[in-house]
Amino acid sequence: MPIIDFLAPHFDWFNDPTAWVALLTLVVLEIVLGIDNLIFISILTNKLPPEQQPRARFLGISAALVMRLVLLATISFIVQLTAPLFTLFGHGFSWRDLILIAGGLFLVWKATKEIHHTVDPNDHKDSMVGTLQMSLGGAIFQILLLDLVFSIDSIITAVGMTDEIAIMYIAVIAAVTVMMLAATPLANFIAKNPTIVMLALGFLLMIGMTLIADGMGFHVPKGYIYAAMGFSALVEGLNMLARRRKKGGSGEAH
Repeated sequence: MPIIDFLAPHFDWFNDPTAWVALLTLVVLEIVLGIDNLIFISILTNKLPPEQQPRARFLGISAALVMRLVLLATISFIVQLTAPLFTLFGHGFSWRDLILIAGGLFLVWKATKEIHHTVDPNDHKDSMVGTLQMSLGGAIFQILLLDLVFSIDSIITAVGMTDEIAIMYIAVIAAVTVMMLAATPLANFIAKNPTIVMLALGFLLMIGMTLIADGMGFHVPKGYIYAAMGFSALVEGLNMLARRRKKGGSGEAH
């Protein structure tokens, strides 16, 4: 990839139709990639007291934006993260691989803990929250950890699609803006539907395993992951509709 001049960005791409196609594609891709982060933020912030939840979501997503913009400013360093550090089992591990594996393990641990707490809410010894509410600082810290993992993956994806720094900035800002708008409705929807909580935790578990596999050199096409998530969400949506109609029918019977 050529070195990008950040101090004097050029805007010749405005007149290039292929650049606009790349921009639209990258915006959509960044939004899709942000779904993983948004699900985690929604589940985590729902553990906070109600008055702190909007603030936590705003701070967490704002931090994601700042982190991605900072990473874009150090893009030459980010690109170097894909260089192999050592080889193990025939796979050359880079810093990106190690970060993805660490983030995947963290997601698997968090999702497993929360699934255990959801299935057995009376067992507080092994829950990720325990008998106390999660603190705002603790939630923001955990969001930042996952922001870093998802941000590096997002920026490397952007670098692979275009050399124009302006396009990358626009795509990242657009994606994070959509996350900001969707965060509260998604969190409220998850909180009001207990079965959706378990489905979302299953998504996090799958995403965590995908990150680990990617870091180990076994790339799973994102299309398969999101197709599986979409199918599961569709089935759950039909279940919710069936339960709602059943309740409505019971009410009319009485």
